[in-house]
Amino acid sequence: MRKKRIAIFASGSGTNAERIMSHFRDHELGEVFIVLSNKPGAMVLERAARFNVSTRVFDRDTFYNSTEIPDLLRRLEISLIVLAGFLWLIPVDLIRAFPECIINIHPALLPKYGGKGMYGRHVHEAVIASGDKESGISIHYVNEIYDEGRIILQEKCEVRSDDSPESLAYRIHQLEYQYYSSLIEKLLPGLN
Repeated sequence: MRKKRIAIFASGSGTNAERIMSHFRDHELGEVFIVLSNKPGAMVLERAARFNVSTRVFDRDTFYNSTEIPDLLRRLEISLIVLAGFLWLIPVDLIRAFPECIINIHPALLPKYGGKGMYGRHVHEAVIASGDKESGISIHYVNEIYDEGRIILQEKCEVRSDDSPESLAYRIHQLEYQYYSSLIEKLLPGLN
């Protein structure tokens, strides 16, 4: 049986992407086949190189006004697209090309604290300002609207009275590292 091929989209440092690449190095079910980024200088590209994973950088015009990216992913026989800190809205053409095969991780409990502009520090600041007693991660399928796809998994952590955005982010990252790769592994057998 051929390994399922995973494509990771990332815009930044790529710590989640690195964990996923590490998890699927020499894995019997799947492999990270390519990392795609909209930022030529993104640290995730260096991390991919260390794992000998091919990379592709694209611009806004290519992503939104051509079929180049969906065509590439079909040609590479990608089974699952994983967003790991990728901030652009996914085009409808890509969603249609890979239905229920694009997932994202969000650093809060959806449906609260989702939508355009709600990423990273912005999310943690909003959670703390609200007075909520818990936060967490939401792993969900991607649709045409930011953070509104069907939720696959949520895991929670406490929001402490003395939390800063950085201290809350640290605990959220631990949840991301603990659950994202294992969830991907569970999804792979059901994919083409």
